[in-house]
Amino acid sequence: MAKIIGLPKLSPTMEEGTLVSWAKKEGDTVDVDDLLAEVETDKATMEFRSFDRGVLLKILVPEGVTLEAEVPVAIIGKEGEDITELLAQVASAGSASAPEPASAAGSQPAPESPAVSAPDSPVAPAPEPASGGNGGRVISSPLVRRLARERSIDLRAVQGSGPHGRIVKRDIESYAGPVAVPSRVSGERLPPEVRQATSMRRTIARKLTESKQTIPHYYLTIDCDIGPLSDARAAINSELEADGKKVSLNDLLIKAAAVALRRVPGVNASWVGKEIHYHQVVDISVAVAVEDGLMTPVIRDADRKGIAEIAEEVRDLASRARDRKLSVEEMTNGTFSISNLGMYGIEEFAAVINPPEAAILAVGTVREEPVVEGGQVVPGRRLRFTMSCDHRVVDGAVGAQYMAALKRIIESPLNMLL
Repeated sequence: MAKIIGLPKLSPTMEEGTLVSWAKKEGDTVDVDDLLAEVETDKATMEFRSFDRGVLLKILVPEGVTLEAEVPVAIIGKEGEDITELLAQVASAGSASAPEPASAAGSQPAPESPAVSAPDSPVAPAPEPASGGNGGRVISSPLVRRLARERSIDLRAVQGSGPHGRIVKRDIESYAGPVAVPSRVSGERLPPEVRQATSMRRTIARKLTESKQTIPHYYLTIDCDIGPLSDARAAINSELEADGKKVSLNDLLIKAAAVALRRVPGVNASWVGKEIHYHQVVDISVAVAVEDGLMTPVIRDADRKGIAEIAEEVRDLASRARDRKLSVEEMTNGTFSISNLGMYGIEEFAAVINPPEAAILAVGTVREEPVVEGGQVVPGRRLRFTMSCDHRVVDGAVGAQYMAALKRIIESPLNMLL
């Protein structure tokens, strides 16, 4: 018997997703666990796999559409089965809240629907002229319009390959025509460009607002002599050179922060309901900047791993984070976070705690400046760290003990071996 398939909730925090591409087409046979589509969520581009077997009788949502979890996206059943009643059921459910069609690139988008943000209904949009350079209205999703803006592509020049000429992601990626050159009349004052926030951006906004509203933050800053750790890095890279490997200063800082958590375990904790959970493992969440936001892949058991192993794992996780290929398990359940903006020249900043973790360490840039040693002014290398702490879990004295332990390790890296 044919059944309606809804978009599953692919991660614990997923509220909506963008249907990036269908892996099956209408008429294809589908088995249990077959890949149906790829869906971009607030966390990553994830696989939408089938829980049923049969034939894909109808695709209800085209590629590039953003919609909430459980919204109907397809109908699966037996070959040749009559699905008229199911189509009517889907159309009836979607008609009450269906939004206006997506507008042309550069114009203000229609108000976001609680279910689907692009088509007239979850069943199928009515045929409209796509573009093809004829000046007609462009049919595309917010994802496609964002990609076009980033690549300076005029959507009116793109031939859509989706249903009814809709422009989909693959059309932008394969486009080889001329790009738009922005022009502006002298003295002209342009209105702001309005962009719909992505699923990731909305999730970040919600979580950070919740963090600042519910967690009593306080901040501790230390200034360290980073010279010994930089020298240790140079020595390690010299040893690894024959294998074509190297470690970064950030890899060493992850290890130093993890060892310090073992020595001051009161910071390696979380506030959960009315309980404080003191973690028996040290799992470091590392903030990685990605397109339109950030992700926090987790280095498990960072205190027990060698520097080279941490370096290799960080590179792999960061690369897959930027490609939106991380699993939910690789991005959740960290016990402590590190955010490094040193590569941007930021000397000092305070990061927002990533709940339910109780602290996050913000890392600035290495500064070359004169310092006083033994009564003499000599060249020095300094680096500031600021730790944001949850005062419900980490008292000021405990936070200070942690920062002191971290400073000892950084200024005498052999401490990591003790």
